[in-house]
Amino acid sequence: MMTKFKGKAWVAGDDIDTDQIYHGQYLPLTDPKEMKKHAMEFVPGFEKFSQEVRPGDIIVAGKNFGTGSSREHAVVCLKENGVSCVVADSFARIFYRNAINLGFPLLECPGISTSVKTGDILEIDTLSGEVKNLSSGKSITGHPLSGLELEITEKGGLLNYLREENIRKT
Repeated sequence: MMTKFKGKAWVAGDDIDTDQIYHGQYLPLTDPKEMKKHAMEFVPGFEKFSQEVRPGDIIVAGKNFGTGSSREHAVVCLKENGVSCVVADSFARIFYRNAINLGFPLLECPGISTSVKTGDILEIDTLSGEVKNLSSGKSITGHPLSGLELEITEKGGLLNYLREENIRKT
């Protein structure tokens, strides 16, 4: 798995909940290709996100990103849209765990939401925690994933990690 990403930033605010990332009315959908059409559509300023996002783009958010219910759909729809990672001032723990468990990279980086504007080009290293804003020339460092979180993410998620661990033990 990659630990370095470069892409256009999409900046969201504080307390973006899982219902805004992927609204409950779409929970009956099971095809990720259909799910992706509804990503972030309830986040102010992101109404056309699923039509305009490009593979490699990066979501930057404020505090408590992914608060709300334990909804894996919120991670799946972002991955399916090609979002390379999410960087936020802080994450709701449930979203954070779901992202790791599904092999989706993220980086907690206090102060990031006030250091980036939508459209800025970012370079992110989830291994070191460094975020370079290539548009402004500024850098900020966050909290990289722990060793185990990185291993799980590198394997593509918790199930793949556990399968590989189980194979090694037999």
